[in-house]
Amino acid sequence: MYSILIGEIMDSNLITQNPFAVLTFIGAPAILTNASSLLAMGATNRMLRTRERMRELYADSQGAAQPLGPEFLAQVNRVERQAITLLTAMRWIYLALGGFAAASLITLLGAGAGEMGNETFMEVLVGLGLIFGCVGVGGLVGGCVHLFQSTQLSLESIHQEARLIRARQQLPAPPRPGGQQ
Repeated sequence: MYSILIGEIMDSNLITQNPFAVLTFIGAPAILTNASSLLAMGATNRMLRTRERMRELYADSQGAAQPLGPEFLAQVNRVERQAITLLTAMRWIYLALGGFAAASLITLLGAGAGEMGNETFMEVLVGLGLIFGCVGVGGLVGGCVHLFQSTQLSLESIHQEARLIRARQQLPAPPRPGGQQ
């Protein structure tokens, strides 16, 4: 089936009939590379904020005259899990970056091979470009899943801190959306 698809592409010689075809084949991975870069920058910023939060927790533990209790340790553990989850997300996102960058380069080489009439080499490069593009999409999906998990951990920390503040101020907890507690 794969060689049939490649054969149909080559029979219609899409690249020579439409000059925008090369731009499309190169542009899509290039745009996804840019999107992955932005996602990586956001994940890096979140990692830096998590690191700063851990420093705050460390300073709180240093200044305490007595042990701070299980809520404090739960917070420390959650921030640590969040950092690990963010690191995993960044690995996935960097995999996506590499996949899309490789797909862009390979597609460009494939376009050149097609122009020179080397159909076998073009077929190999088209296959490699598709594989690296799929690796990039997989990396984006994996990175987004881990970023979502990190966000859930952050939300848990916010809820815990809000409970502690209310307890100190002796305020009742407001109802949460969707009936969650």
